[in-house]
Amino acid sequence: MENKVISNDVFGFIKTKVDVHTMGLYTMANLLRDCGYKVIIAKDDIGEAVEKLQKVNNYSLLKHWITINNINRISFSYRMDPKDGCDYFMTMYELLRADNMFVEHGGPIKEMSFAGLPDACDLVSQKTNGRILVFPGNEPPIVSLKMYGVPDEALPASLNNDNPYDNMRWDFAKKLIESERWRLEPAQDHYGYKECGTDQDTYVARLEYAASKHSLPIIRTHSGPYSPNRMEALMEYNSWCKDLAKSKLLDVLSIGSSQLTQSNFGEDWEGKSNGGGVPVNNELEYQIIKENAKPMLVRTYSGTKDVPGLARIHERSLNISWHALSFWWFDELDGRGNNTLLENLREHFEAVRYIVTTGKPVEPNVPHHFAFRGGDDITFIVSGFLAAKAIKLMGAKHMVLQDMLNTPKYTWGVQDLAKGRCLVQLVRELEDDNFKVSLQTRGGLDYFAPDLEYAKVQLAAVTCMMDDLEPENDNSPEIIHVVNYSEAVRLATPPIIKESIKITLAALHQYRFAKKMGVVPNMKYDKGVLYRYEALMHDARAAIRLLEEHIPNLYSPEGFEKVFKEGFLAVPYLMDQNGKWPKATMWKTAIKNGGIAVVDDDGNIISTEDRYHYIIDHMEQ
Repeated sequence: MENKVISNDVFGFIKTKVDVHTMGLYTMANLLRDCGYKVIIAKDDIGEAVEKLQKVNNYSLLKHWITINNINRISFSYRMDPKDGCDYFMTMYELLRADNMFVEHGGPIKEMSFAGLPDACDLVSQKTNGRILVFPGNEPPIVSLKMYGVPDEALPASLNNDNPYDNMRWDFAKKLIESERWRLEPAQDHYGYKECGTDQDTYVARLEYAASKHSLPIIRTHSGPYSPNRMEALMEYNSWCKDLAKSKLLDVLSIGSSQLTQSNFGEDWEGKSNGGGVPVNNELEYQIIKENAKPMLVRTYSGTKDVPGLARIHERSLNISWHALSFWWFDELDGRGNNTLLENLREHFEAVRYIVTTGKPVEPNVPHHFAFRGGDDITFIVSGFLAAKAIKLMGAKHMVLQDMLNTPKYTWGVQDLAKGRCLVQLVRELEDDNFKVSLQTRGGLDYFAPDLEYAKVQLAAVTCMMDDLEPENDNSPEIIHVVNYSEAVRLATPPIIKESIKITLAALHQYRFAKKMGVVPNMKYDKGVLYRYEALMHDARAAIRLLEEHIPNLYSPEGFEKVFKEGFLAVPYLMDQNGKWPKATMWKTAIKNGGIAVVDDDGNIISTEDRYHYIIDHMEQ
């Protein structure tokens, strides 16, 4: 049914510029397109205007956008502070009503809807007396489409998942959560080696200690309070650090730094919108966090400019456990920074060369960013491999390979296993005496539901999948990034963080025991996963071979830019506002048999080799 026109309705999807959470918006927009609807996603000028609609020119800009695009159904998304989200939406709603823009007053708009955190949805419902359709985020995609009134015959059949593997994990996880046995899970306590908590402490030392105790994985989680008062936020976060260190549950504290920390570190923030996160703005503040976090290791994300300079700052002030770099991302492509793509890649390559001198591992935060923007499963795998090989060629001795599962959230578990195993296998093949890889698994950014008990089950269920990625490797995964179960509703406080870690560890240990007892199947031998894995591996190897044959100096900033510019890495959801990347966004993707594939206008899968050969034949010389 893909792209068959079933309605003349035109959806207009809007988010504020300050809110960088875009995955849910893109997901729903493209599902509606698959059902035959036209969807227009507002560009940044509209997103910026709706933040200050009281200005006459801003409202005129919004109205012109609605009118010129023939939009009659508006959907507004805001995944940050509930009060702010409600205020933004209600200002827009009331101005449109006062301007007689709704159908009942002779205008074009048939419907407005709001997608946000549950508290924001409640506020919007109260203020509009339930007249507005709200999406708090726990709706399966097929339910969301039905809420929009999509007829059954237009719903994508691929959204129906009755996969035995997913059902098995869900039943196992549900029983674990309902029994509350997870509350008794003890800390792994990886704090017992000589360097622990000193300025000589390293991730590799902790990894070796945990492996010697047979108590891997290393546990990492990402956290940070939000307060409009910068100093209050820092004080609260430092108290969290002490609390979490005392629990002995957490190995690696990941600082949920603010957007301004990443984009304007060390600058004057007066008048700039922070957008949430820990608002660190100088090295001393980092040093205080490091001291309060001991004996935990500490890491944080890189920045959106002067990436090598920030790497040096993180090394000096945090003794950072490992460096996380985004390569293609956090620049002009996603609006998170002002670097051009080539500038960003050059800074990232320079940063890796510096990091190599420190001996610290490098984590390329790459594959899931392509998946967020509609990338197919081969794009996910190939982008991750390219970043890993580039890091090795620059001399890195150790890398952290992140595999974000449930991305997108309607991916079937068997496909997630096949895709993850393919990426892990290709990167593991790079290992030798001078290059080691630590697999870091995590749940999806968009996966967890606002229903907290349901989200606990989700956390346990995805943990089971983590153990099935490398079932023959007793030490895998080496790291689990625990996504806290409250993420879809509110920022996780230390009690929720500790509960999330206990759920993760209990699920991992009890699932392993259930496999040994034969209570659950060993997915190492699952024929469905093996079939999918072999197909993906065939395509991925062919893609890598073609890139290495046809892209000059592939493992360089210029090579990586060309790979993106020519469209080898499909990103159909990329908001290419200036039409700068037409080849990257030209490819359509769709859900196919529980995975994501590149398809033609009729929804038929285009093979990776055919697509790559087409690109090579039309490539700029």
